[in-house]
Amino acid sequence: MPDFLYFIIEVLWGSIMIYLLLGAGIWFTLRSDFIQFRYIRKFGKSLKNSLTPQPGGLTSFQALCISLAARVGSGNLAGVGLAISAGGPGALFWMWVTAIVGMATSFAECSLAQLFKEKDKNGQFRGGPAWYMSRGLGMRWMGVLISLFLLIAYGLIFNTVQANSVAHALRYAFDFPEWLSGVVLAAFILIAISVGLRGVARMMQWMVPVMALVWITASLFVTAQHIDQVPWIISTVFKSAFGWQEAASGAMGYTLSQALTAGFQRGMLSNEAGMGSTPNAAATAASWPPHPAAQGIVQMIGVFTDTIVICSASAMILLLADPAPHGTETAGIQLLQQAMVNLAGSWGAGFVALIVILFAFSSVVMNYMYAENNLIFLKRDSRHSLRLLRLGVILMVVAGSLLSMPLVWQLADVIMALMAITNLTAILLLSPVVTLIARDYLRQRKLGVQPVFDPTRYPEIEAQIAPGSWDDLPRQ
Repeated sequence: MPDFLYFIIEVLWGSIMIYLLLGAGIWFTLRSDFIQFRYIRKFGKSLKNSLTPQPGGLTSFQALCISLAARVGSGNLAGVGLAISAGGPGALFWMWVTAIVGMATSFAECSLAQLFKEKDKNGQFRGGPAWYMSRGLGMRWMGVLISLFLLIAYGLIFNTVQANSVAHALRYAFDFPEWLSGVVLAAFILIAISVGLRGVARMMQWMVPVMALVWITASLFVTAQHIDQVPWIISTVFKSAFGWQEAASGAMGYTLSQALTAGFQRGMLSNEAGMGSTPNAAATAASWPPHPAAQGIVQMIGVFTDTIVICSASAMILLLADPAPHGTETAGIQLLQQAMVNLAGSWGAGFVALIVILFAFSSVVMNYMYAENNLIFLKRDSRHSLRLLRLGVILMVVAGSLLSMPLVWQLADVIMALMAITNLTAILLLSPVVTLIARDYLRQRKLGVQPVFDPTRYPEIEAQIAPGSWDDLPRQ
């Protein structure tokens, strides 16, 4: 089975995904007039605006935090370790590339999710890839397909990845039995997902910033103690990204292909740009300013924070310590724990274990919310169905703590590629709408007025929008 999965991964990631991700990112960068570069200096203002509450949905900041909760999981810790182990220091460079081009892709998918959102039976905004495929493209069958992929990925497979990292971390740090780690984690997750979307949003808007800040601060502290090595590490990252380091030394090392593939795989699992997951969170917001592009810009902050900031913090610790050789079989999270012990002392393993518990817990809780959202699209959100979904989530958390690490990550790579291919196809087909949204927003910004989306200006889009989603906004 692992050999078959490895073959599928080689086909998907070696021949399709890298070109599709790069191509889509570059395409949306051009179609949105380089929006990620235009607004990177204004992220602070966008965050301030995102705190403004509006009726019918979460605040944009809450939507950002719940999307970050899903993004900031073991991929930011164990995934970075696996990327560097498989592709060398240069994999970090290609993770940065996935973030830079992925910001434009994230803007596209999250703006579309905002545009085609609709209210559920409780008056809460809902949306995501299934909605913009159904409404924007008129292809409900495609919406059903992506919903099924999301249910399998976020209801089942990705939860095993998170639980697997927690179990390995606790075993390494405290010799804690894997099965017990899974059971305890599953119990806390069951309690958290029982409070509903708004309850989870309130919890995550405090939990996510705190846990991210703790990890970044720890990384900066350790890096400051070895500041003399930082210039050499940065140079190594860039040289290794293109195979220059090995070519100069005449040694057989990491190739450009290894670095690029590992960086894109782990980068996408971390920031999720283009995968179709984040739009499920973006659609829940009552965006302010009241324009679809405003939420797209806020969600770009999530991609930047996740990969450029948090993953780089993890990578710096790994590269400073150089804890494992090329081709190691050590679990990704244990690489990071070894690195922290080498750099900071024996407390490092336990500290990393605590961080991965927080990251994994927040990620699994939001994975469930994404899966539940797609049950709503499929009109299968009865109490019985929701109980079955919750049972599936906690069983996969327990199972993930016991499964072998390579199998878990291989399954994640396969389902991630299938989701991304489906979602990227849809948003590329909808790229004229993305261009219209971006230019409408930029036009109003240039005029010095607060951007407001007026669907009556675009009759071809107005007919596809859900009734009540944009009707009550002030007109220009």
